[in-house]
Amino acid sequence: MKKSNFGSRKLLTNASRTALGMVMILSAQNAFAQDAADDADQAAQTEEDDAIVVTGFRASLESAVNEKRTSDQIVESVTAEDIGKLPDASIGESIARLPGLAAQRLNGRANVIAIRGFGPDFSQTLLNGREQTTTSDNRSVELDQYPSEVVSQVVVYKSPTASLVGQGLVGTIDIRTIRPLEYGKRVLAVGARGSYADLGALNAGSSELGYRANATYVDQFADDTVGISLAASYVDEPYQIQEFNAWGYAGSGTAASPSVIGGSKSFVTSTTLKRLGLNGTLQFQATDNLMLTVDGFYSNFNDDQSKRGIELPLGFGAFGTSTAITSQEDGFATAGTFSNVRGVIRNDIFQRKADLYSFGFNADYEGDDGWKAMFDFGYSRTDRNELSLESYAGTGFNGDDTGNGASATIGFASGPTGTVFNPSLNYSDPSTIFLTDPLGWGGGTVPQAGYFNNRIVEDELFQFRTEVEREFEGSFVKSLQFGLNYTTREKSLTPDEAFVRLPGTAVTASIPSQFLLESTNLSYLGLGPIVSYDARDLIDAGVLELEPRTTTGPNAANDVLGKGYTVNEDLMTAYLQANLESELGFGTLTGNVGVQAINTEQKSTGFIFPATGPELRTLGDNYWDILPSLNLSLRLNSDTVIRFAAAREIMRARLDDTRLSIGYGIDSSVPGGIIRGGGGNPFLRPFRANAVDFNVEQYFGQGGVIAAQLFYKDIKSFIFNGRFPFDFSALPEPTGAAAFPNLPTLGTLDAPVNTGGGDLYGAELSVTMPLSNLTSALDGFGITGGASYTKTNIEDAAGNRTQIPGYSKWVVNATAYFEKWGFNARGSARYRSTFLGDFTGFGGSPTRRTALAETIIDAQIGYDFQEGSALEGLSLYLQGQNLTDERFASIGGNANQVIDYQIYGRRFLAGFNFKF
Repeated sequence: MKKSNFGSRKLLTNASRTALGMVMILSAQNAFAQDAADDADQAAQTEEDDAIVVTGFRASLESAVNEKRTSDQIVESVTAEDIGKLPDASIGESIARLPGLAAQRLNGRANVIAIRGFGPDFSQTLLNGREQTTTSDNRSVELDQYPSEVVSQVVVYKSPTASLVGQGLVGTIDIRTIRPLEYGKRVLAVGARGSYADLGALNAGSSELGYRANATYVDQFADDTVGISLAASYVDEPYQIQEFNAWGYAGSGTAASPSVIGGSKSFVTSTTLKRLGLNGTLQFQATDNLMLTVDGFYSNFNDDQSKRGIELPLGFGAFGTSTAITSQEDGFATAGTFSNVRGVIRNDIFQRKADLYSFGFNADYEGDDGWKAMFDFGYSRTDRNELSLESYAGTGFNGDDTGNGASATIGFASGPTGTVFNPSLNYSDPSTIFLTDPLGWGGGTVPQAGYFNNRIVEDELFQFRTEVEREFEGSFVKSLQFGLNYTTREKSLTPDEAFVRLPGTAVTASIPSQFLLESTNLSYLGLGPIVSYDARDLIDAGVLELEPRTTTGPNAANDVLGKGYTVNEDLMTAYLQANLESELGFGTLTGNVGVQAINTEQKSTGFIFPATGPELRTLGDNYWDILPSLNLSLRLNSDTVIRFAAAREIMRARLDDTRLSIGYGIDSSVPGGIIRGGGGNPFLRPFRANAVDFNVEQYFGQGGVIAAQLFYKDIKSFIFNGRFPFDFSALPEPTGAAAFPNLPTLGTLDAPVNTGGGDLYGAELSVTMPLSNLTSALDGFGITGGASYTKTNIEDAAGNRTQIPGYSKWVVNATAYFEKWGFNARGSARYRSTFLGDFTGFGGSPTRRTALAETIIDAQIGYDFQEGSALEGLSLYLQGQNLTDERFASIGGNANQVIDYQIYGRRFLAGFNFKF
C-alpha cells in the first residue's frame, strides 16, 4: 500500500525526500532513538550481512549528514538521539552546537539562538512547518519552551526557497515532532533523571535537587493505515545564580575623574522551572493517495524566581552619598570608600507563567498521474503572565532625602568580576531593618515600599495553506509548485502595575516574625547575610497593600498605559517554485528557483496622549514584498556537492516596535514651534537583505562530511531607534497649540525607524567524521563541530556604523565521542566571542549591552544494555553541564565597567531510559 509523506515534505520544503524519517524519531529516551537508528541502518543490509549496526549518537550524526547531503537548500540539522542524549535542558543547547549558531543563556539555560551573527529578532521558528506564537514580546521563540523529549528533529535552513513560508532574514528553525506511520512499529518508552546544582540552595525555600520524567507511546493499527504517537515530559528543576549588577559608572575615566561604580543592584536568584510538555499525532492513510495528519502540542511553563539582594546608591552621589577613591588604574577606580550609603534591601519575585497551544491539520494527496495537492491548517496561541514584584526594606524612611535611620560606610574593590563590598552595617538584623522607602522613591511623604508590575500578554495566530504540484517525467524541470498561504496574528500586551504601600499613614513597619525566612547570604559580594521574606505572603496578610496605577481617567498613569498595545498582522503569500534535476554525466544538478510575493497589512491599537487625556487610536500600513530565490546543487560522482544560493530575504519588525503608543508636545525652542513625540512606529517596514551563499561539501564513507561555506548579505533596510519626520495631522492638537497659530503638523517622532543598510559576510567550516573512515583501529571514535567567522557593519538612525544585535565575530563548537559495545561517552564545547545581547531592563522594557565571550563545556557517559541481556532496552547515563562554571558577563563603556557578572554553577544529572 502506498504511503504519502507529501504534506510534511511540502511544509518542510523539498529537503527531506529520502526515507530518513525512519531514523529521525525522538522520544523521551535514548533507547527509542537508538531503535529507530537500528532500523534505518539494518534496512541497508541483507539478512546475511553480519556487519556492525551503527546506532545511537553515531546513527543520529549519519542522519544529519544525509539530511545535509540530500537537501537542495543549505541546512544544518539535529536529529533524534542527538537531542535526546546530549546534556541539554532543552533543544536550545543542542541547536547551539551547529555551525554558525550560538545561544544566549537566561538563568543558565540556552533559550534563544543567534544564526550567523544575528540575534533572535532576525530568524523565524516553525513547528512542523507552521509559524508559532511566542512567550517573548517579539517573534523570537524561546526554545526552552519545547522539551527535547517530544521533538524528533530540528532543521535549520540557512537559505530559503519560495515554498518555505515564514522564513527569517538569516535563517529558519523548523522543529519537527514524531510521525507514527513513518516510524512503523509499536514502542512504549519511559525515562527519568535527577539533577543537582552545585551552587546549592541559595535562597530559603529553594532546592539544589530537581527531576524530569517522560514517556512516549507510538503504535499503528488497521493494517498500518492508522498511526498514533503520544509524548509527555515534565520538568521540576532548580537553577541557582549569584549575580552582580551595576547601575552604571560615574566619572569621565581620566586620572582626574576616574570612572567609579555609580550604583549596584545585585541579587542571589533561585529559580524553580516547572514545565509540562505534551505532544500527540494521529495519522490516517485514508487511501493509497491520501494521508491525513492531525497533531497538537501543549506546554505549561512556570518559571518562579526569588531574587534577594541589596541595591546601593554609590558613585552617582544620589541621596547624599560621597566617594573617596584610594586606588585607580588607567582612569578606573579599583578601590575606595563610599560614605552615607542608604541601601535598599530587596526581596523580589519574578514569575513567568505561560500556556502555549499549537494545533495542526494536514491533508496530503499524491496522485498516480504526477499531480499532488496539499491543504494545511495551523493554530497557535500563547497566554502569558509575567509578574515582577519588588519589595523594599532598609534602616528607615527617606522621604525628604535628608535620611532617617542609620547609613553605612562601605569599602569597595572593583575588578574584572565586578565589585566586592565591605559594609559597616549588619543587614540581617530584623530589629533594625524595616519595610519602608529607604531612598524616597515614592516622592514626598508617602512611602513606596515596592512595586507590582504584571505584564499580561496574549498572542494568537491562524495559518491556512494550500498547494498544488505537477511532476514532469524526463524534464529538467522536475516539478512545479504553486501555493497560497494566509496568516493572521494578533498580539497584545496589557500592563497591570501598582505601587506597594504600607497600610494607613505608616512610613515604616517591622517585618512580622512569622514571615521571616532564613537569611540570604551575599558573602560572594562581601555584603554578608540579609533579611529575607516572601513579599507575596506580606501582601496576602495585609502587611503590604497594592495601589493600582492603571486607571484611564484624568489621573491616568500615562507611563503605564503607554506600555500597552494590540498589534494585528494579516499576511497573504503566493509562491511559485520550479524544482530542477538534470543528469550531467559527471554528476547531477538539482535545485529550485522560485518567487514569493507577500502582502502585509499591519495595524496597531494603543494610546496617544494629547492634552485632553489618553485616547485609543489605530494606525497601520499595507505593503508588498517580492522575494525571488535560487538554490542549485551540483552533486559530483566523487561525493562532492557544490552549492550556490541567492535570495531576497526579509524579517518583519519586532511586534512591540510596531505598537502605537505616542506621547507628544510642542518644542518651543524651535522658532514657530514644532511637535515632537515618542513611542512605537506602526508604519515600520521589515528588515530586508539580498543574500548569496556558496558551499563546497565533501562526503566520506559512512556519515562523514567536511563543508566550507561562504556567505554575503547586502542589507538594504535595518531598524534602529531614531528620530524621523512624522505627520501629526490625524492626532489631536498638543497642549499649548493655541500659542503657535502657524504650528506645522509635520513634526518628529522618536521611535524605531527603518534605516540605511550595511553588509554581513563570513565563512563557516564544519566537520563530522567517524574516525573509522580513517582507520578501523579508531572504530567507535568520532568528532563533529564547526567554526564560523563573521564581519558586519550596519547604519543606525544617525547614519553611524554600529554593531548588529546578537553579532559574534567567532562562533566555534566541537564534540568528540566514543560509542561502541553499548558504552558511550562524549564531551562538547561551544564558544562565542563578544556580542550585543538582549536583556530585560526597568519595567520589563528591552535593553541591549555588550556580553563578553564565553565557553561552555558539557559531557556525558552512558551505557545501553545490549540485545540478549536481561536488561535489554535499559539505558543509563550521567551528564554534566557547564563543567568549567563559565560566568555570563556584560560590560558598559569599556572592559573595566562590568554591568552584569553571573555565576550559574555546574549541573549534574543522572538518569535512565527504558523501552518496552
